[in-house]
Amino acid sequence: MKLPSLWSGRQDMFSDPFRSLRREMQEMENLFGGFGRRLPSVSVGAGVPAVSVAETKDALEVTVELPGVEEKDIKVALEGNQLAISGEKKEESTRDEKDWHVEERSYGSFYRSMSLPFSPDEGAVEAYLDKGVLHLKVKKPAEVGESAKTIEIKPGAPPSAG
Repeated sequence: MKLPSLWSGRQDMFSDPFRSLRREMQEMENLFGGFGRRLPSVSVGAGVPAVSVAETKDALEVTVELPGVEEKDIKVALEGNQLAISGEKKEESTRDEKDWHVEERSYGSFYRSMSLPFSPDEGAVEAYLDKGVLHLKVKKPAEVGESAKTIEIKPGAPPSAG
């Protein structure tokens, strides 16, 4: 027994009520689909690697995704409280020898910078590259850990000045 088709062979508004919605969605994708990818400050790729930052009691831990980048092509710099990661992902030389149909890998220079909530001491940054992920550990200065204090919250309205 063959079940009846939900949609007839005709492609009009009555046979496919979602056709116009799909067309509108496609037009929106065509218009705005690449919007965020065009801005280097927004997109994540060769120009802006993905970064994760976590905080422990003693340090900030930063991980940066850099697949296909070698240690010698990465520079980590610290100036005051500014941490900068830069480098270059080099293109493979066999690229011209083939007729490429799809090329989604990105090549070129990259740069990522962030302001730290403190100025680290000399030698406070450790860096390791493991399987395309750069791991940075930025140790907090002693005064940063000691300066955190818990503030008591009192019930009621504050006393009026008078």
